Amino acid sequence: MTAPLTPPPPPHEPTPHGAWQAAPPGYGTPARDAAYGEHGSYGQDGPGMKTEVREAAVVTVAVALGGVLLGLLWWWLAPHVPLIGGLDEQGNWVVYLQDTEGEQAVGVDGTFTLLALAFGLLSALAVFLVRRRGGVPLVVALAVGGLLGSLLAWRLGVWLGPTQDVVAHAKDVGKGVVFSAPLKLGAKGALLAWPIAALVVHLGLTGLFGPRDPDPYADQQGLAPKDGYGGPPA
Repeated sequence: MTAPLTPPPPPHEPTPHGAWQAAPPGYGTPARDAAYGEHGSYGQDGPGMKTEVREAAVVTVAVALGGVLLGLLWWWLAPHVPLIGGLDEQGNWVVYLQDTEGEQAVGVDGTFTLLALAFGLLSALAVFLVRRRGGVPLVVALAVGGLLGSLLAWRLGVWLGPTQDVVAHAKDVGKGVVFSAPLKLGAKGALLAWPIAALVVHLGLTGLFGPRDPDPYADQQGLAPKDGYGGPPA
């Protein structure tokens, strides 16, 4: 006849024979404590979440201010759309494109889009290098900051470019004189290039090179505790 099976006594409590039961492997290790908290339950994100929100606010402002540089580069690098003014049969001033088959207007949108993609890549890389663990608030901050930066760059480039009153400009330069059209963004979807590029690059970097969360069940499986990167502790 076999003896009935009884569950083992909890850790740190004496056995019926007066000996103390050894704690399971990994019990009380920093990895387990970080995963479960002080009393064996999952820790709360109170102070940690507040810190992440503050960092996200700083990232949003910093990324958005990058739109000033984007606007300056767009104004400087975007091709000029040539216009020419003259008088119609009724003696009114009219303005039209000098080259109706020119692709300068497409080049203006393309320049903004390429610059915005580059800014999205650089901002995501900079944020990842500063804070490798990522987090939802940080990802949202990158997206919001990139969108605000694009809006700021767009309005700044338009403000720095030629005047919006093309008829008055044509009168000032004179009949038949070529002048540059106002800087404008025809494809408003280009404003999303920065935030989308920042999200994709940052998520990719975090997935490939970001730290790994410790396995809270490693001690129950008899595995050695691991550090935050998935390797053995130092």
